[in-house]
Amino acid sequence: MIQVRRGEERYRGGDPDAGIESLHAFSFGPHFDPDNLRFGALIACNEERLAAGAGFDEHPHRDTEIVTWVVEGELTHRDSAGHETTVRAGDLQRLSSAGGVRHVERNAGGAPLRFIQMWLAPREFGGEPAYEIVRGIADGTPYAVPRAGALLHVRRLTDGERTAVPDAERVYVHVVRGAVGIDGQRLEAGDAARITGRTGLELTALAAAECLMWEMGAEPVHG
Repeated sequence: MIQVRRGEERYRGGDPDAGIESLHAFSFGPHFDPDNLRFGALIACNEERLAAGAGFDEHPHRDTEIVTWVVEGELTHRDSAGHETTVRAGDLQRLSSAGGVRHVERNAGGAPLRFIQMWLAPREFGGEPAYEIVRGIADGTPYAVPRAGALLHVRRLTDGERTAVPDAERVYVHVVRGAVGIDGQRLEAGDAARITGRTGLELTALAAAECLMWEMGAEPVHG
């Protein structure tokens, strides 16, 4: 099954007066949709736009794998475990909040910032927080998030180029920019496809495109 969710269907959040615009693919904050809580391990896929000087003040997380992909601009990250970094376009950041961590995310630069932030549920709760940043991750190199049992594939495709969709129980495809075709359907920037139980699929770039593809197994079961 392939379920396509369009960018315009996303829930609009954030605080525009404070320079924060957010688009949420799943239930988030005050927006609750019992039929759209998660897909596999993925529980959030947020597109965030921060004006210069805007950001999220210190706030807590726990038992969540937080993966951030910067599209344009620079994201300043600081957390209670002592990490302070600047994440740039093409960089991949992962914060494993585990038993608990606090962090700050800001646009300390002079240009607009746009990033995609994805939250995944871990297979086990608790443990020690962990942090990692991959500078300029190579196209097509899988990035593993072991605590969630998931792999992220970053693909940058030229017009007409094709790439295989992973054969997995669940695959989530998010189009960052450009346009792609999958199984006869066109996906443009902001659109996503939720794929269950399909094999042998391909993405075809209908224009130069950048996509994030999550390869996942069954949803974690706790208790």
